[in-house]
Amino acid sequence: MKKTLSLLLSLVLMLSLALPASAAETEYPTLEGGVTEIQKYGNIVLDIDPADLKDGGYTYGDLLTVTVNGTGYDMPLCTNYSDVDTGALVLRDSEGVLIAAINMGDFATTNGLAMKVTAEDGSYTWEFPEGQSLETITVSISMKEAGGYYDQYLIHQLTRTNERADYASDAVFANFRNVAVGDLGENAFFRSSSPVNNELNRAAYADDLAEANSIQTVMNLADSNELIEGYIAAEGFDSPYYQSLYEAGKVKALNLGVDFTAADFKSGLAEGLRFFAENEGPYLVHCNEGKDRAGFVSALLECLMGATYDEVVADYMTTYMNYYHLEEGSEQYEAVKNSNIVSILTNITGAAEGTDLTTVDLAAAAEDYMLDAGLTADEVTALKANLAKDYTVETEAPAEETPEEPAPQARTYTVEAGDCLWNIAYEVYGTGTRWTVIYEANRDIIRDPGMIYIGQVLTIPAA
Repeated sequence: MKKTLSLLLSLVLMLSLALPASAAETEYPTLEGGVTEIQKYGNIVLDIDPADLKDGGYTYGDLLTVTVNGTGYDMPLCTNYSDVDTGALVLRDSEGVLIAAINMGDFATTNGLAMKVTAEDGSYTWEFPEGQSLETITVSISMKEAGGYYDQYLIHQLTRTNERADYASDAVFANFRNVAVGDLGENAFFRSSSPVNNELNRAAYADDLAEANSIQTVMNLADSNELIEGYIAAEGFDSPYYQSLYEAGKVKALNLGVDFTAADFKSGLAEGLRFFAENEGPYLVHCNEGKDRAGFVSALLECLMGATYDEVVADYMTTYMNYYHLEEGSEQYEAVKNSNIVSILTNITGAAEGTDLTTVDLAAAAEDYMLDAGLTADEVTALKANLAKDYTVETEAPAEETPEEPAPQARTYTVEAGDCLWNIAYEVYGTGTRWTVIYEANRDIIRDPGMIYIGQVLTIPAA
């Protein structure tokens, strides 16, 4: 027995040595250095070589802790400022130089390292707190979470154009589509990029599609009434159908932000949902791109109307396939799905992170979300009833035209024994009084209407 146990322990030890260390077990070196320069916009240039990070096992998409003068800042390792959102921290590998920065911000000033002083001629200097200088700034880099930003990093690599020729159709270009999953009625609910703000060169296309689909009620998540009126007044505005809806009071302008967890987002969205409950469809939801805010609201309404998890995910991802030509199953596709729509559904359902959302009652969760946002039970019921309607426009089939009888044609008659114009007229017209019609048509061969001859061929005009 002891010999068997010893053999088992030896086998376990051998297997443990053969298995690769997990990311959690990997030891990443802490790199230390200083700052060589504060750039014009407050980015700080480190004297740590990016090659040392690579040699230490660090890679793009890792979330690092960069400690500057004793204060730690969590930031991802990336290649461009645009790899993070505006206002976010980033450690940028810029062609072999490491730069700690705030995208569209001033890292040095924001964090009290130095203050920029600009002279009248436009030149500038950096003034440091008393007793401090560029040389006294210390920096260290350590691992916060390996791959902790990787999905977001992949998402920020996505690019698209605003040229119609680069897309398969007007609908794909405008990200315009009917969503018909669950109990949503036929032609009841649509989503799109903005049909009024032409910043992305898509407004006129979305507007034409809105008109073609007889949209009657619009939830504009991105704009205020003032912004909409500004677009309408701008030179080159070309969305007349949207303008007609707006002027008829059929557009609800919500001007929402993109923080879906914010209380004002939730309360503002309740206004839009109430607007749908109070007005007839077909309905359109849009923001600017029809991607993030419209994606959230579309997912919420799809859940309410009984769509499955897979249906909600597929619709959300269609936007990224439209804009970025993502292929289902690709690394970027999975990154977008996990980072965006899975997060959205987790928010809507209130489920714990990592929950298998296919097991959650999405319809009940969506209804609870709306009630919590401020809708009444009656308003939710009215909303569901409106979205379930069939808004297919019944076009009247053209009335069947009764084929016209061919115009009666003149014919001929050969005079027989005993005939006279009177009895011929009676035979062909039903009345002998029309003998004069026959006579007038045959004046060239009848000299005396009282005298016709056997074998004469007479022209008989149509009745």
